[in-house]
Amino acid sequence: MTATLLATKRVEKPWGRNQLYPGFPDPAPGGAPIGEVWFQSPHPEAPELLIKYLFTSEKLSVQDHPSDAEARKRGLPRGKDECWVVLAAEPTSTIAIGPKAPMTADELRASALDGSIEDKLDWKKVQAGDFYYSHAGVIHAIGAGLTLIEVQQNIDITYRLYDYGRPRELHLDDGVAVADLEPWSPPPMPGEVAPGRTILVEGPKFVVERWTGGARAIALPDGVSGWLVPIAGAGEIGGVAWHAGECVMISGSEELHAEAGSDLLFAYPGAQRIAVTSIDSV
Repeated sequence: MTATLLATKRVEKPWGRNQLYPGFPDPAPGGAPIGEVWFQSPHPEAPELLIKYLFTSEKLSVQDHPSDAEARKRGLPRGKDECWVVLAAEPTSTIAIGPKAPMTADELRASALDGSIEDKLDWKKVQAGDFYYSHAGVIHAIGAGLTLIEVQQNIDITYRLYDYGRPRELHLDDGVAVADLEPWSPPPMPGEVAPGRTILVEGPKFVVERWTGGARAIALPDGVSGWLVPIAGAGEIGGVAWHAGECVMISGSEELHAEAGSDLLFAYPGAQRIAVTSIDSV
């Protein structure tokens, strides 16, 4: 087993915040707002997954991402499925995911150009604890007042369809070409499969689990990495101590020890859950 505490990369965004989630230092007074914190391995381009925290004060752009096949047509190594675990939300916070009704490519392009796309998206009210899986091609926009963890395929590719008049580049040709024009439907959520072990999504590109505190034996297949993302609590794995707001990348087989009251995400690529055995209960 190897365990590596990942470095963080703070990313300035026009829709970011100057007051971040507990455990993250706020930007310096007068500094640009921080929208994302990325957890990066020593070789950032290598892992299959990327973990981020997002902090929003305004709506993010209306956007989509290519599938693996569409990405490879464009010379990219992979596409971008992603999912979000909502940690905090204001009472009015929303996420748009998919159109309300089926669209044509021409309708999507025209509505992106005139701004009416906002009204054609399915804006869902969200609260802490919600989970959304956005497969490649889904037209989406994360709303204001949210703190969330994003698990995604490791590729920095976004096709921006509409940005509320902000002076940023749009990518209409690619964005329309890869768009899923049908209303979004969530994949099955397996739910709790063992005490303290809940499967939020199981493939096709990755598995995300949510665990409570306690001791667990984890067995990752050869060549597969896992990402431990502690939302709350502290503990140790593979000789590496961790606490909330950090991320540990692991491989092989080892015991995880998490204090009582911990709240953990564990993510890994693929479509099948790995072997995780509870050693004790806390």
